[in-house]
Amino acid sequence: MNRKPYIVALTGAESTGKSTLAKVLAEHYHVPFVPEFAREHVRSLHGKYTFNDVEFIAHKQIEQYEKLLSEQHPVIILDTWLLITKVWFDVVFNRVPEWLEENIIKHKVDLFLVCDTDLPWEPDDVRENGGENRNKLQQRYIDEIKNKQLRYKLVQGSGQIRTQNAIDLIQNERYKDQQI
Repeated sequence: MNRKPYIVALTGAESTGKSTLAKVLAEHYHVPFVPEFAREHVRSLHGKYTFNDVEFIAHKQIEQYEKLLSEQHPVIILDTWLLITKVWFDVVFNRVPEWLEENIIKHKVDLFLVCDTDLPWEPDDVRENGGENRNKLQQRYIDEIKNKQLRYKLVQGSGQIRTQNAIDLIQNERYKDQQI
């Protein structure tokens, strides 16, 4: 009998350690690590990204989700998810594709780990939102999760402490689900 995997999506503002944490969690649970597609795609563009580029990114996120689901892993770790992409559409383009909302609902996530902004923001070639924008976006992500009544936990700390906090949160939430 196939068991449904426990799906964890990392979310949070820029430079909060999502990719680092996703990789370490994937190693911990012995499941594939799939790097954030948006970062790679935006880096490959010759100029500013467009609405169509972000739509392409969202479709790729869904494709990666479905591939991991078909591989029947006990745990799936998503390095970012459609909620961030939805906010990105809204903030940058003031509109969201109609199909995105139904896909957020359709493609279930058991737990969102929101990486706190307690790590310092580090600029790079694709990051756009340091300072106060970072905090505003962080709150938008949390509000989006709350508005959809999805389960989330805030991950804090740095290095191994942050990793252990994330592992403990996943284990505690998974245990709660198994008790139902």
